[in-house]
Amino acid sequence: MTFDPATLRYDAAGLIPAIAQDAETGEILMMAWMSSEAVARTLETGRVTYWSRSRQSFWIKGETSGHVQELVEMRVDCDRDCLLVLIRQTGPACHTNRRSCFYTALRDGEEVEIMAPMAE
Repeated sequence: MTFDPATLRYDAAGLIPAIAQDAETGEILMMAWMSSEAVARTLETGRVTYWSRSRQSFWIKGETSGHVQELVEMRVDCDRDCLLVLIRQTGPACHTNRRSCFYTALRDGEEVEIMAPMAE
C-alpha cells in the first residue's frame, strides 16, 4: 500500500507531533512538529524536516548547525496522530548543545539536569 501523508490525523493547525529516536541506541532525542509537506519532504529527501511554529517555516534539522538527522525509518502510531522518526543523529539533537532535549528529570519534586552540554 502506498503511503499518503494526507491520511495522517493532523491537529487544527495542520501539524502532527514527531518523536525523534536514535535508530541504533533507542534513545529519545527530541519532539517537534511536522506538517503534511514536512512529512513528504522528509520521505523524499531522507533529511528530517520539521515545521517551526515560531518561525512559521520549514526547518531541516542540521541545516544551519550541521547537527543533521538522517531518516532511517518513519513509523505511524495506531491512531495515525503521532509519528516516530528513527534517525541517525550527527552531533547534539537539542539546541542547548545536548544529545537529547530530555535532559531534565523530575526527582523527588525537584528538577535535576541529568545531561551536560556536549563539548564543541
